Amino acid sequence: MRVFSVSHKTAFVVDHCPYMAESSRQLIECDMLTKSRSQGLIPLAPVAKSLWTCAIECSMEYCRILYDVYPTKKLVNYIVSDSEVHILNSWKQEDQSTHKLMTALAAVGPPNPRQDPECCSVLHGLVAAVESLCKITEYQHESRTTLMDTADRVANRGRIICLTNAKSDTHVRMLEDCVLETIQEQNKRAAGSDRLMPIQQCELVLVHIYPQGEETLVSDRQKKELSSVLSSEVHSVRAGRNLATKLNVLVQQHFDLASTTITNIPMKEEQHANTSANYDVELLHHRDAHMEFIKSGDLHMAGSTSRDSGLKETVTLKWCTPRTNSVELHYCTGAYRISPVDVNSRPSSCLTNFLLNGRSVLLEQPRKSGSKVISHMLSSHGGEIFLHVLNSTRSTLEDPPSISEGCGGRVTDYRITDFGEFMRENRLTPFPESMVDAASRTPVERAKFQLERHTRYWPMIISQTTIFNMQAVVPLANLIVKDTLTDEDVLTCQKTVYNLVDMERKSDPLPISTVGSRGKGPKRDEQYRIMWNELETLVKAHVGTSERHQRVLECITACRSKPPEEEERKKRGRKREDKEDKTEKNGKDTEEKGWTTDSERLKGVMEREKDEQSECEIIKDSPDSPEPLNKKPRLATEEQHPPEQSKGPVSLLTLWTNRITQANSRKHQEFAGRLSSVNSKAELYQHLKEENGMDVHENGKATR
Repeated sequence: MRVFSVSHKTAFVVDHCPYMAESSRQLIECDMLTKSRSQGLIPLAPVAKSLWTCAIECSMEYCRILYDVYPTKKLVNYIVSDSEVHILNSWKQEDQSTHKLMTALAAVGPPNPRQDPECCSVLHGLVAAVESLCKITEYQHESRTTLMDTADRVANRGRIICLTNAKSDTHVRMLEDCVLETIQEQNKRAAGSDRLMPIQQCELVLVHIYPQGEETLVSDRQKKELSSVLSSEVHSVRAGRNLATKLNVLVQQHFDLASTTITNIPMKEEQHANTSANYDVELLHHRDAHMEFIKSGDLHMAGSTSRDSGLKETVTLKWCTPRTNSVELHYCTGAYRISPVDVNSRPSSCLTNFLLNGRSVLLEQPRKSGSKVISHMLSSHGGEIFLHVLNSTRSTLEDPPSISEGCGGRVTDYRITDFGEFMRENRLTPFPESMVDAASRTPVERAKFQLERHTRYWPMIISQTTIFNMQAVVPLANLIVKDTLTDEDVLTCQKTVYNLVDMERKSDPLPISTVGSRGKGPKRDEQYRIMWNELETLVKAHVGTSERHQRVLECITACRSKPPEEEERKKRGRKREDKEDKTEKNGKDTEEKGWTTDSERLKGVMEREKDEQSECEIIKDSPDSPEPLNKKPRLATEEQHPPEQSKGPVSLLTLWTNRITQANSRKHQEFAGRLSSVNSKAELYQHLKEENGMDVHENGKATR
């Protein structure tokens, strides 16, 4: 759909009645340029412009700025109203120029103060402006013929700017009512015509002009909706400089323009050719040229506000002296046409001629400290001057920035790879809207629903998730987000859950992040508890999708509810880990201070052995556990001869070696010689000694 905004059509209505010939009372000195005055020469009397002259000059400045920034597609229809209507141009593109308008205004001439005021009225011009807005422009006609079947979608909006001298607020309301009635009548006519278009939206801007030194009889009023089609606003302005400033502000508001002031422009003085002074030039352009300032928050606003309105703001940029005549290649993100505010001033004229001669000027942001930042460049192309926006931040041609440099701050463990896969799975492709599914959903609706399902639970940081870091959970995570599940999908999810149960039984390690935590992190049971909770959260987010999703949740719930034997085994395992940690701590303290006796350590070893024996019995009774290895009974020699208590503190290595030795001794059959030895000494070749009639004593020495 081709949309035409209100700024596409602007109808200027200037009052040409006798009261507009009244003086504005803003005096202009005529002999101020005379360098020397002879004696006896009578000075020239100052003159004052009429209200008509002020209105024409300010409206022409409005049109000049508009044509400079928007050479096409922004059209003006200029109408002069007195006893009749004078339409100075049409909506055609070839009629859009200030030269053509000034030529037509010269033919109209100034208002006649001797003319009967009762025969003149600005209402004729307002009615003609409404009729003109109903006419089709070239661009609207092109859009209507291109769209053909949808020609009714082409919008028709416009704006009427009326410059007059109203009598009172009642007079203003009468003008507004006249415009509203005319719009309603013209819309009825346009509905039955192919050459006219009904007005969908119209903005009426009434500017009341009154001379200097008088009190206004019309009060200002903000924009007000009079109907669904018409809105109106009233501005009461003194003629002269105030009127020029008001229309300058209005053109910025109506066409989304912004102001930039170029400061410190070096310029040679006429009187002293060897000296130079710095000047400032204000330029108008599209507001997008300041978009980078707005995004980065580096918008420097200068205090150049007018007396009538505080809306006039300007961004200050500093002149950088060009070094060469050649235009260097700069990375630009935008180029916008400019228009000088004071086009006839000497600084503006010099700057314009300088740029049109093929020179370019770099502009930098004024900063109190730090290196200078060049953000804009002025250059001409084809006889038109453009303000180029230079990229002052990271270029898209460079390497992509690290994600830690973005809004996340110091967070660097984003799931970047997973997010890339997520984008790949949710790509959009063109698809006809007529294709709907069984639920009467269009492709766009289905795409939004799929995106909503995939993001119900999607942690952004690696340290905030466990299951998405596990390869074993990938099949379930990919299937649970689907709209429908098959029986094979449910079986795959159940197998994934059973694999997790097997991992927990084997106490396989999990990819738990220890960032920000002290020590070894959570224990194994706590890790699996976190994993099961997160898996249950993921499945619960999709449990309402279908019945098969509910079956997956039921499987997880059933696997989490462990038998009493399993809970008892886990409890004893935790108790054993606590005691091991306590023993290790006691061992370290013993090496440092020597507080604890070795009898207490041996007592701890004996208690752990009992725990291991009871654990083996529980594991043997558990149906989910394999058959444990048969342990050999404790040897009689070990029971009768406990390890001797060593003098002094026992090291942690000694305790660990004794424990390993005792555990290994129960796993093999002892040698026969070691069983029959005396004081751990076995006599060799006993059968030979018996044959020779020798006796063997307990100490192992032979006697006759």
